[in-house]
Amino acid sequence: MSNSSRRSFFVSAATAAAATVVGDSARGVVANETIQVGVVGSGGRARHLMKSLAGIDKVRIVHVCDVWDVSLAEGKKLADANAKTTKASAAAFAEKDVHAVLIGAPDHQHVPLTVPACAAGKDVYVEKPLTHDVSEGQAVIDAQNQHKRIVQVGMQQRSMPHIVKAKELVAAGKLGRVVKVRMSWNRNSDRIRKNPLGVKPEQVDWAAFLGTARKQPFEEYRFRNWRWFWDFGGGIFTDLMVHWVDVAHFVLGVDSPEKAVSLGEFISAKGVWETPDTVQTVLNYPGGLQMHFEGTFANAHKGAHIEFLGSNANLYVDRGRYELTPERNKPGEAIKEIVGTGPPGMDFYDKPDGERLHLENWISSIRTRKPPSAPAEAGVASAAAAHMSNRAMREGK
Repeated sequence: MSNSSRRSFFVSAATAAAATVVGDSARGVVANETIQVGVVGSGGRARHLMKSLAGIDKVRIVHVCDVWDVSLAEGKKLADANAKTTKASAAAFAEKDVHAVLIGAPDHQHVPLTVPACAAGKDVYVEKPLTHDVSEGQAVIDAQNQHKRIVQVGMQQRSMPHIVKAKELVAAGKLGRVVKVRMSWNRNSDRIRKNPLGVKPEQVDWAAFLGTARKQPFEEYRFRNWRWFWDFGGGIFTDLMVHWVDVAHFVLGVDSPEKAVSLGEFISAKGVWETPDTVQTVLNYPGGLQMHFEGTFANAHKGAHIEFLGSNANLYVDRGRYELTPERNKPGEAIKEIVGTGPPGMDFYDKPDGERLHLENWISSIRTRKPPSAPAEAGVASAAAAHMSNRAMREGK
């Protein structure tokens, strides 16, 4: 089978299996005083989210699943004292006392795990990018809507109050017509060197990790650095750009670029990564709106941010601030709000706690059954833009 065929087959089979275990967890969760969560894929990113989730009132982590013994043990430390552990994701979906699942597995597992979770009556928080291939988009939207589940995609900027305010400034016409968007996520960090990682093959359920990916022998570097290999991730565009593309979609109310032109280069990761470590893309949206993104691991110039360029003013946004500056010779006042400590363009700030706010929004949606801030439709659209950029880069078209 091709990867797409394997993916479709796996999702269909998993959904059919999960549908047989829908029980009490699909009903009555709103009235239940405590929401009980299972974590599927308790690696580093998921454990960061688990720390925030554990601090939310009337939420318990009662089940932890991971294919690697080490991550499973570390995840257990952050869960309820009586939490169950397993390497099999289906076990978490089958548990009637699990109302919702947090999916922190690699990109290629997001849809194959989210779809059966929805079919089993679980609400879902799933990390970005939601899809690993554009062909998966409709299946995950259908799973969310047909099973009436709350699906929150981990694009936490939508839950950051200062970015919501930035959206309001644009909606109020403070920028005039937005004609261009500029985005960057630049880092100067060595994530490339192949050092021994100490992952013992007997501690990993490698077949479960591969899932829908092509069969291949175990390799600890790929296992721990999956973002930079096409079978499991999509490089800088799907790992980093997707955050800012989603902010642009959120702020401007757009969702589908018409075309992309991209470049990729290896500055320091040649022969180690499959995805380039230095990239650029231009996305063209209906009406002539252009969005440009640059990303690299070789230079940290201006770090991570997005800028909206308007006919009357420009708006700078990062994870800790926004700053509106009138265009030269245009009326208006400068407006800014700085909530995080540190220079512009940092990956993370102390404030706001975006992960906590995004998880709280998910939990609130589970209780009220109102849509969350980043539902499946938003996750599919933002991932599709990143996939288009990758396709343009890989095909040279």
